[in-house]
Amino acid sequence: MTLSSRFIAIVAASLLLGGTAFAQTTAPATSAPGSAMAPAAKKAQKPHTAASLECSKEADAKGLHGKERKKFRSECKAKAAKPN
Repeated sequence: MTLSSRFIAIVAASLLLGGTAFAQTTAPATSAPGSAMAPAAKKAQKPHTAASLECSKEADAKGLHGKERKKFRSECKAKAAKPN
């Protein structure tokens, strides 16, 4: 056997025996809800205030969405926070 034919035989054998190891990847590990990998779990949700809930109801009644809703709720909550 010549050097090139040996090389081809070795490559073919390694592809047959171990070729699937190159094609397969492992699935990423799913993180538990309390792990450091879950950024959404890091945020502790604050309880909604009565003013916040009322402003949300008003925004729903007006059919506001997106930036308009955010602006309306911000102004509404600011008015509710001001003492009379």
